[in-house]
Amino acid sequence: MSSFPSPAPSRSPWRSLRYRSMRWWSVANFVSNAGTWMQLTVQNLLVLQITGSAAATGLSMSVQAAPALLISVFGGAAVDRWPRRLTAAVSQALLGAIAFVTALMVALDRLDVTSLMVLAAITGVVATVDGPACSLLGNDLVPAEDVPSAIGVGALVHQAGRLTGAALAGVTVGFLGTAAAYAANGLSFLFVASVIPFLRPAKGAVKHAATARPRDALSVREGLAFFARRPRLLALAGVTGVSAVFGRNYQLTLAVLVTGPLAGGAGSFGTVSTVLAAGGIVGAVLGARLRRPSVRVVGALAAAGGLLQVVAGLSPSLAVLLVMVLPMAVVESVSDTAGTAVLQTDPPAHMRGRVLGVWGSIGTVWSLGGPPALGLLMELAGARGALVVGGLVIAGAIGAGHVLHGRRPVEAVAVRGGDTEAPARAALGTAA
Repeated sequence: MSSFPSPAPSRSPWRSLRYRSMRWWSVANFVSNAGTWMQLTVQNLLVLQITGSAAATGLSMSVQAAPALLISVFGGAAVDRWPRRLTAAVSQALLGAIAFVTALMVALDRLDVTSLMVLAAITGVVATVDGPACSLLGNDLVPAEDVPSAIGVGALVHQAGRLTGAALAGVTVGFLGTAAAYAANGLSFLFVASVIPFLRPAKGAVKHAATARPRDALSVREGLAFFARRPRLLALAGVTGVSAVFGRNYQLTLAVLVTGPLAGGAGSFGTVSTVLAAGGIVGAVLGARLRRPSVRVVGALAAAGGLLQVVAGLSPSLAVLLVMVLPMAVVESVSDTAGTAVLQTDPPAHMRGRVLGVWGSIGTVWSLGGPPALGLLMELAGARGALVVGGLVIAGAIGAGHVLHGRRPVEAVAVRGGDTEAPARAALGTAA
C-alpha cells in the first residue's frame, strides 16, 4: 500500500485567516482599534482644550496606564479563572459603557479634568482584564502552529486601526463634534462584544479551561513564581527591557535627530514616521510567517536592531537615515511578533493569563521609565550619541546574556496543572 507524504505546513502569514472565527475576530479587532485610537486622539485634544496644559495631557495618559503597573497581575489571574469569551465580552461592554458616559458628559458640557481623570483610571482598571483576555482569545481560535500568524495578523490590524482611527478623529470632530468620537468608540466596543459569543475554536486549537480554585482564584503567587523561575521568560523580559529603554522610542530620538543635527523640519520627521509605520507593517507580515518563534530569535533580532540603530545615529543626511529606518522598523516588528508569540504560548494554558498580567506590570515600568532615561541620555550625549550608545548597549547586553546562558545548566520548572504537577519543559512546546 503506497503512502503519500503529508503536505508541508503552511508558512503563509495569513494562514490563521483560514478559520472563519479568526476572520470575524480580526474584523472586530480592526473596528475596536480604530475606535480606540480615535478616542485617544480626541482625548488628548480635549484635555488640552479644557486645561491648556501639555502636562495635564501627559498626566491623563499616565493615569490610564497606572492601573497596569499596580493590578495587572490580578487582572491576569481573573482571566485564568473566568471563562475567556465571557470575560472578554463583559470587559468590552464595560469599556463601551465608559465611552458612552464620557460622550454624554461631553455633549452636556459636564466633563471637567477631574471627571476625565476618573474615567481614564476606570478605563485603565478594566483594561488590565480586557488586554490579556482579548489577546488570548484570538490565540484560542486557531491551532497552536498558527498562533504566530494570529499574532502577526493582530499586529497588522493594530497598525491599520491606529492609522484609521487617527485619521477619522479629525473628520469626526470636525463634522460631528467631540462627543461623537467617544460614542463611535463605544459602538466599536459593543460590536466586539456582540461578535464574541459566535466565535468557535478551530480543530486543534488549545482549549482554555478555568482551573483556578475559588480559594486561590485571584492569588497571583503562582503566576509570579512561574515567571520568576522560568529562565525563558526572564530572558525575554531582559531582552525586551533593554530594547525598550535604550531603543524603540524613535518618536523621541529620531525627532531630535531630524530637527537637530540633520536640520530637518516637521515635514521631514513626518516622512520618517511614515517609513517607520510602513516598516512595522512589513515586519508584522514577516513575523506572521514564523512557526516556532523563540527567545533566541527575539534576541538576535533585537541585537540586529541595536546595530542598525548605531548606523542610523551616524547618518550624515536625511536620505541615509530613511534608508536605515526601514530595516530598523522591520526588525523591531518581527522581534515584537516573535516575542509576543513566545509569551503567549510558552506558559501552560491555565497560567497564561497570570503570566500576561505579570508582563503587563513589567511593560508599564518600561513605558514609564524608558523615555525619561533616554531623555537624560540625550541630554548627556546628544541625539546621535543616544542612538549610538543605546544601540551598542542593546547589542552588547544581548550578546553577553547569550554567552552567560550557554554556560548555565537548565533546570525543569514544576508547573501545577489542576491537582498534579509536571515538569514545565515537558509541558511547553515553544523552542528556547
